[in-house]
Amino acid sequence: MTPAGPRGILVLDKPEGPTSHAMVARARKAWGTRRVGHAGTLDPLATGVLVLGIGSATRLLGHLSAQGKEYLATIALGIATTTDDAQGVVTAAPGAICGSDEVERALVPWRGTVLQRPSAVSAVHVDGKRAHELVRAGEVPDLPEREVTIDALEIVGLRHEQVQGVDSTVVDVRVSCSAGTYVRALARDIGEALGVGGHVVSLRRTRSGAFTLSDACAPDELGLASLMPPGEAARRSLPWTEVDAGSVRAVTHGVRIPWPPGAPEHGTVALLHGSDLLALAECRGGTALYSAVFAPGEEESS
Repeated sequence: MTPAGPRGILVLDKPEGPTSHAMVARARKAWGTRRVGHAGTLDPLATGVLVLGIGSATRLLGHLSAQGKEYLATIALGIATTTDDAQGVVTAAPGAICGSDEVERALVPWRGTVLQRPSAVSAVHVDGKRAHELVRAGEVPDLPEREVTIDALEIVGLRHEQVQGVDSTVVDVRVSCSAGTYVRALARDIGEALGVGGHVVSLRRTRSGAFTLSDACAPDELGLASLMPPGEAARRSLPWTEVDAGSVRAVTHGVRIPWPPGAPEHGTVALLHGSDLLALAECRGGTALYSAVFAPGEEESS
């Protein structure tokens, strides 16, 4: 019997430049397993919290990726680009000298639950292809608006300076939002509301679900940093309940047990025994219906 491979959650402070997929590839090499995924893409321009799942902990990623995010963004008003960020081609550069009150008024409609049109250069699927693939092929995808929630949108700094040789109003904002929100699109829409255009100059994710920069390791620590056990990650991120010792074997073998007394009866719940994550389950007909089972010490394929 081969020893179990690595498994757990790793929070990475992604640097500017590489794609999220490239960081996953580096993690696969560092940990010696192909079972690595992430809980929410960061653009190459963006830095900050990238949550990685290693081994069987990848089964948690679907739940973690659906949780809220927080960002610090720098927006240049007065310049629009094809990608809504600094990596795109400039499409309009009228410049902008805006006051804080004027910018604040442009932010107000974007707080709360709103309809947002994703950036054209994005991972959104259109007729089976990602939007950014269509753009590279010379097409202009018509992306439908979708509902997102922006819990906080605050100005934390404002100044006037030249960006790409254009007099611009540069605004630092803090954004707390639901998964699937495009901060680049937010910069575009704020700029359009002011009639001057806008794009993201820099973007840093400071939180993804329950994980923050204080949890993050540097890229050169990949393969060296300690993995967060799945049980700890589940306690931090999901509703959870303890399973009694007599039910552990049944759960880890996929045998449905009576729903634990006092456990939430709606949504996904983590079933734990001590520090071990046993399963993710929902209550169905008074018993546990499993969406993932985590057998302690299970082997991982690399």
